[in-house]
Amino acid sequence: MYKLLFLLGICFSISFQINAQKDRVNGAIIKDFGEFFTIENPDIKTDTSASFKVIFDVSKTSEDKSIPNKYIVTATRFLNMHANLGMSKDQLKVAMTIHGAAWQDVFNNKEYKEYKEKFGVDNPNLELINQLTEAGVDIILCGQTAVYRGLDKENVIPSVKFALSAMTTLIQYQNNDYIYISF
Repeated sequence: MYKLLFLLGICFSISFQINAQKDRVNGAIIKDFGEFFTIENPDIKTDTSASFKVIFDVSKTSEDKSIPNKYIVTATRFLNMHANLGMSKDQLKVAMTIHGAAWQDVFNNKEYKEYKEKFGVDNPNLELINQLTEAGVDIILCGQTAVYRGLDKENVIPSVKFALSAMTTLIQYQNNDYIYISF
C-alpha cells in the first residue's frame, strides 16, 4: 500500500511539473531569459497605469557556474511579467546592485574562464547582463567588493557600472523612489 501511494505521489509530482512547464511564457522585453507563469484572475490586481521603480540587491550566485544566476534572472522576469500585462518599458525602471558572492557573475568571458582555473566555461551571465542593459537596467557593482576582489573595468562586462558601495547605491536609488527588493 505504501509503495502504491509513493508511486502515485511521484506520478502526480511529475505530472504537475510537466503541466507547469507548459504554462511558462517567454518575455516581451527580454526573450531569452525570465520566463514566467501567467496568473488568471488574481485577487490582487496589478495597477498597469502605475510606474514601478525597483532596485534588486544581488549578493548570491549559482553553485553551478555554467548556468545564469537566478537572482539576476529575477529582474528579467519582473520586466517580462509586467510587459505581458501591457506595461511599457517606460513604466518599468529597474536597477541592480551586485556584491557579495555575486561578484564573480560580472567577469568578462576571458576572466570568467580563467578564474582560478575552475570555471572553464563562458560566463553564462554575460548575455543576460547585456540584454538587461539593453532594456535599460542599471547593473551596478559595489566598488568595495570590486577593489577587494581585484575587479576593474578591464576584467568585467563593459556595461557594468561601478559605485562607491552597494550600500550607497541602495540609499541613493531609494532616495529616488526606487523600491528595494532582496532575495
